[in-house]
Amino acid sequence: MTARSGGPAAVRPVTGEARWRIWAGIDAGETHHHCVAIDESGRRLLSRRVANDEPELLQLLADVLDVGDEVTWGIDLADGGAALVIAVLLNHGQPVLYISGRAVHRASEGYRGEGKTDAKDATVIADQARVRRDLHPLRAGDETVIDLKILAGRRADLVSDRTRIVNRLRAQLTGIFPGLERALDLTNTGPLTLLTGYQTPAGLRRIGAKRLETWLRNRKVQRADQLAATALLAAEQQHTSLPGEKLTAQLVHTLAKEVVDLNQQVAKVDKLIEARFREHRDFEVITSMPGLGVILGAEFLAATGGDMALFGTPDRLAGFGGVAPAPRDSGKISGNLRRPQRYNRRLQRVFYTSALFSIRHSEESRRYYDRKRAEGKRHTQAVLALARRRVNVLWALLRDGRCYELTPPTTLAA
Repeated sequence: MTARSGGPAAVRPVTGEARWRIWAGIDAGETHHHCVAIDESGRRLLSRRVANDEPELLQLLADVLDVGDEVTWGIDLADGGAALVIAVLLNHGQPVLYISGRAVHRASEGYRGEGKTDAKDATVIADQARVRRDLHPLRAGDETVIDLKILAGRRADLVSDRTRIVNRLRAQLTGIFPGLERALDLTNTGPLTLLTGYQTPAGLRRIGAKRLETWLRNRKVQRADQLAATALLAAEQQHTSLPGEKLTAQLVHTLAKEVVDLNQQVAKVDKLIEARFREHRDFEVITSMPGLGVILGAEFLAATGGDMALFGTPDRLAGFGGVAPAPRDSGKISGNLRRPQRYNRRLQRVFYTSALFSIRHSEESRRYYDRKRAEGKRHTQAVLALARRRVNVLWALLRDGRCYELTPPTTLAA
């Protein structure tokens, strides 16, 4: 192997006659990875811990190529700490297969040794890449899809934070003013704005309905008169001051401001998502589907990578999205169906939520849902059945590059 001098090690092409095909498994981490290469018999040819730095990764690639002409790589992460090593491998034309950490953990039970080490996990990954035929290949991502994935992840974090703080806000407000907590919808901007100024029954009674309405209008709250009347009605029904009211009111004020700020951040991210999504070639096709708007459409691309060829068939896409039940037969019992154990929860949420929206806005979806309910299916089962049907439709639209129409176009006879 050539020694490194100054810059990154160059990948030296293998010359001479072909020796054998090998498989290299990478147990990925944030700062270091462990790589194990095996041959067709499963014999270990190389085992090494490498830093998550480009020179080290290039040196690893060169060393693996020195022991075999045809290398198939397996890895247990598809982004994050594995992004650099994946990019290095794909940029050098190497095939990379993804196997989830859960699948590695389950498969490792069938290998020798009870302990868990990076070297063992890398060996399991390499061997699974050798024997399995159902692993997804990783490809260089579309820049737009990668940006959407980043933005969708950021949005999910913000929404999660908002949900947590809203729940905490409800709990604090209930502790001093339960009537107001019941009367307000704390997912809306108006009630949150109200709580940034007034949190107690006595404070609301002091300002009165008219002055409170003016205060809300000055802060651009819609239907300020209705909100003020609702708040004053709750205040008139509680004249008891509860212990800890003063401090809790300060916490309610702070939490309400935090939720307002998170709402603004989510709105900014939504604008970035829409602007980036509009640049994608399938924007018009995806958003033409009833119930699949900008945000859910962007999350669909983020979850699937935007390349339907990776799945091959709509059935595999539906399975990946958790809306295609898997058979669970045993003995004389057949026809049992259950939710698959391996599926993408984010994609399932996209399929399920968009199906719910389509029931409200599409007569065709509503008729299908009603028919499934008439057949005896529960609400969730009927929505999942509709989601599964919509996967086929979306698949065909993306395949043909055409937008959704209520009546499919007919082919005229020649």
